[in-house]
Amino acid sequence: MEFQVIWFVLWAVLWAVYFMLDGFVLGTGMLHRFLGRSEGDRKVLIRTVGPVWDGNEVWLLTAGGATFAAFPGTYALMFSYLYTALLLLLFSLIIRGVSLEFRNKIGSDRWTGAWDAGIIVGSALPSLLLGVAFGNIFSGLPMDAAGYHGSLLSLLNPYGLLTGMLFVLLFLTHGSLYVSVKTTGELSDRATELAHKLWYAELGAAVLFLAATAVFTKLYDNYLNAPVLLVAPSLAVAALLGIKLFLAKGSPLTAFASSCVTILAVVATGVIGLFPNLIPSSIDTGYSLTIFNTSSSTYTLKIMTVVALVFVPIVIAYKVWVYRIFRARITAADVLGSEETY
Repeated sequence: MEFQVIWFVLWAVLWAVYFMLDGFVLGTGMLHRFLGRSEGDRKVLIRTVGPVWDGNEVWLLTAGGATFAAFPGTYALMFSYLYTALLLLLFSLIIRGVSLEFRNKIGSDRWTGAWDAGIIVGSALPSLLLGVAFGNIFSGLPMDAAGYHGSLLSLLNPYGLLTGMLFVLLFLTHGSLYVSVKTTGELSDRATELAHKLWYAELGAAVLFLAATAVFTKLYDNYLNAPVLLVAPSLAVAALLGIKLFLAKGSPLTAFASSCVTILAVVATGVIGLFPNLIPSSIDTGYSLTIFNTSSSTYTLKIMTVVALVFVPIVIAYKVWVYRIFRARITAADVLGSEETY
């Protein structure tokens, strides 16, 4: 197997794991005021994500770093063509992080209200922007020998916005399920009830996305050429249906696990359809950015592979340890009278 293919797979895994992990944090943030009807509830919600949210960002940084090191040509042009959109994404993630850290520093309604808004906006905007970005990557960017012919507004096309809404709904359902398994009492019950309702919207968005993908992209070509690859979208559909099934059986933890698989399989479905492209051209496929025409040297990829084989398992082990340490449910008593976020 060529090293470019190995790093394409690793690149896809990094993005998929990031969406799976930070997805429930983004979802919880978007639901901060909707589920958090009291100050105590909102403190509980922040406490559920407090110990893990910044660690989840490591996967985003690693995905970006892997793109830079393994496919520098794609990295350079992506940050040139999509600079404004990526800058908005960065600012919104910064706002979320600062809001989570600063919210409980002063016991003022105006203070906490402002940071609550930062949590919501800093969660909703990245969810939408990430979906819009991947939607445009799936359909291809208008680029040729003269460069990129689009703009920030051109990214807000129907397919891009549909993919953005799919991501938002995936994360909202994911977040509500996470809250249902990490909290107790009325807050947990509200989150479970909301997950039931959000699932229908998520299902509708998924159906529309699959239909629109056939019209606006060429993602299905790889599946038609190699039907065995259909295992990825089949798994995504099965896992999505599993969320509702396990919720109906009163098992939110299993439903949350099924939501994790749904996100992983959705990302896998899109990335498999892209291969070997990283960013296809919607004007002329000859100008598409692929894993072969934008990759680093074979020697560089070999060294990076050895480094990845050593450090990725360490990161995974660390994340497993963190989630095991903080696996207990959060109750109102845990945050009663506390001035700290977590």
